[in-house]
Parts: sequence; C-alpha cells; structure tokens
Amino acid sequence: MTIEIADEIPEKMSAISIGEDKSPGSLSLAEHDMPRPDTHEILVKIGAAGVNRGDCYQRMGFYPPPTGASDIMGLELAGTIVACGSGVTRWQVGARVAALVAGGGYAEYGLVHEDHALEIPKNISFTEAAALPETIYTVWANVFELGGLSAGQTLLIHGGSSGIGTTAIQMAKHFGAIVASTAGTDEKCDFCEKLGADLTINYKNSDFEAAIATLTDGQGANLILDIVGGSYFQRNIAAAARGGRIVNIAHLEGARAEIDMLPVMLKNLTLTGSTLRARPIPEKTRLTDIIREKIWPLVGKEIKPIVDSVFPLGEAGAAQSLMETSRHIGKIILDCEG
Repeated sequence: MTIEIADEIPEKMSAISIGEDKSPGSLSLAEHDMPRPDTHEILVKIGAAGVNRGDCYQRMGFYPPPTGASDIMGLELAGTIVACGSGVTRWQVGARVAALVAGGGYAEYGLVHEDHALEIPKNISFTEAAALPETIYTVWANVFELGGLSAGQTLLIHGGSSGIGTTAIQMAKHFGAIVASTAGTDEKCDFCEKLGADLTINYKNSDFEAAIATLTDGQGANLILDIVGGSYFQRNIAAAARGGRIVNIAHLEGARAEIDMLPVMLKNLTLTGSTLRARPIPEKTRLTDIIREKIWPLVGKEIKPIVDSVFPLGEAGAAQSLMETSRHIGKIILDCEG
C-alpha cells in the first residue's frame, strides 16, 4: 500500500489511557502505537481535541467505541494531515482539517476517513476548530433532520450554554427559528441571549413550561432538544406544541421515566432521539457533505466556536472533571501540541 507521508513519523505516540478506578484522576499520558492510515484514511497530527460527555461515559465504562474504532477517547479533533492512505484523493499532506471521529482524539495523532474531514478556514485556530465538529453534526442531525426545524418555528434548547447548546442557538437563528434556551445561572442565560436566543430561562428559579407558554401565546414549542431526560420527559410533553417533536440526545437526569402518554396522543407528538458515534461511514459521509455545503462556510462568521477553557493533553482528567461540574460555557478543549 502506497502512503503519502510528510516526514518521518515515529513508531510510538503519546495518548491518554484510562486507569483502573475509571475516575478523572486515573487518566494519564501513556505510550501507544502510532496509528497507520488504511486505504481511505488520513493520519492527522492533532493540534486540539474537543472534550465531550461521551468521553466521560467511555471513561466510566458506559460508552464503548464501535467495532473497529480506536479505544482512545476523543470524538472530534483538529490538526494537520501528515500521511494519506493509497486511495485518498480528496486531501494532501499539509492540509489543516477538523473532523468528527468515533475515537482517538485524546492523542498526538489520529485517523480520519478522508470523506469525514473538513478544511479549517484560515482565520480559525486548531483550538477553535476542535470545538465545532461534534456540536455542528449533532445539531444538524437532530435539530434540522430528525427534528425538522424550519423558519418561524419555536425551538426550546435545554442546556443552552453547553457546547451543543451554543451552536444550536447560532444555527437555529441563522435559519430563521425562534429560540428559547434553559440554563442554570443568570450568567449563562445572559450569554445565551447575547448569542441570539429570543428567550432565556434560568431553570433553577423559573418554570420553563410557563415561560414557553407565554412566549408562544399558549401554543408551545415546535421542537425541544433535550439533554436532561428524567423528570424533563413529562415536562417537555407539556411544553410542546401540537404536532411538536421532542429529541433526546443525552440523559443527565436519567434515561428512564414513567410518563403519561395521553397528551402525546392528543397533541400528536413525536418522541425520538439519536446518537452519532456508531453511524456507518456512508451516513457520516452524507452528513459531512451537507455540513460542508450548508454550515461550514458560516464558521467564523454567523457561527462562532465558543471555547470555555483549554487544558494540556496530559490534564485530560482535569478537563473531564470540569465537564462533569457543568460550570463551563461552550466547549472544553485539549491542547494536543504540547
């Protein structure tokens, strides 16, 4: 197999390993074998990687990587291509790319399928670029495709100050939606408002169901993007409009709940959810092509990466500890360049 290579690539690299007790403090840098690109893969020298709750779940043993994926944590990365597989036609060594991956981001080097990489705009740093793939793909797949959001409709985003939430606000406003978001502090609510949210709700001292009813003259939200689950299942049903859609992408309060299905039937609601990690290569390619055309040209303009904090790769445990407190606004990033 012929592989285009930039310079001599070492046999080993540093990457984060998970210790026996699976706590954030158990994460440490260790020596790993250098990944080698298959026919349609590119090898990226990683400049930065995004930190996501899925990484925390993987650390705890609840979210294993799909078959064939790297067992190293990390679902998004940005960096420079240093090698290309023999069948790669889209890229050349030296290109700056960001990508959604099924694993391998918490490392010095990572593999990406050539059709899943996006060229980083010149005015965007690796740190900023690494904050985008997971959030943009998640929002497009769940808000616009699964959720069917269109101009003039009302979207309620739970966790509006999260990485996904901050991106969802910007993307939904670009496409003409009315956006409401919940957050846990006044500071976070203010931030969401500055991003463009039409209504922000501090869920610790306000009832989001009543607030949505007031915003929509009693009609309810057309689409609700939920990361909470638990007690929010029934509350979302109450806050939804007739014909509304409720999309669950995480369950911080738990994935199980007993709900009353009668209002679901009376309102003709759709309850659904999805994940991205295990989707097959052709499906991720399809999403990438759409994002490359419709969303990526907006990056740095109408859609700006929101970075809360940056940690060295070796401090991945501290980064995940911050993630688990939910004190951050936007994304937490690992600097993988040392």
